[in-house]
Amino acid sequence: MKKKIHLSSRIYLINKKYKKNEHYHYIEDPNNVITIPIIKDKYILVYQQKIPINKKNYEFPSGWIDIGEKTVDSASRELLEETGYKSLVEPKKMLTLYPDPGRLSKSMICFFTQKLKKISKPENGIKIALCSEKKIIKLIKSGKFNSATHIAAFFYYLSKKN
Repeated sequence: MKKKIHLSSRIYLINKKYKKNEHYHYIEDPNNVITIPIIKDKYILVYQQKIPINKKNYEFPSGWIDIGEKTVDSASRELLEETGYKSLVEPKKMLTLYPDPGRLSKSMICFFTQKLKKISKPENGIKIALCSEKKIIKLIKSGKFNSATHIAAFFYYLSKKN
């Protein structure tokens, strides 16, 4: 037996009977995309406040996949919304990750793109930074780039590019 508690738009707490007199709890929320945008030898990062950890954080553009939206379209849309850069080619899918398969139902579908054009300003509250691979590794080591799925996507990209 499963009980679904609506928390907010498209987000639910699931209470599922697991064993006799025990329940398993997890969050059901929309799948996300991560887009690794690359201009020459630099990566575009977004820098913004992350409320759950009460920190400003560097990461790649990312966000929810809208209902009925293709993942690749979501990757392009999130890139444009968050950075003001438009991908001139269809982003390429790399892999799918599950950020916390024991507590979250969502997946993170990871893309990269290399042909970009600046057409607008970044979303309010977001600053962008162009960083080298070495700079991103320094940000990871310092805890300023700390999303596990973004780190995994970055190192996966590096492993495939060489």
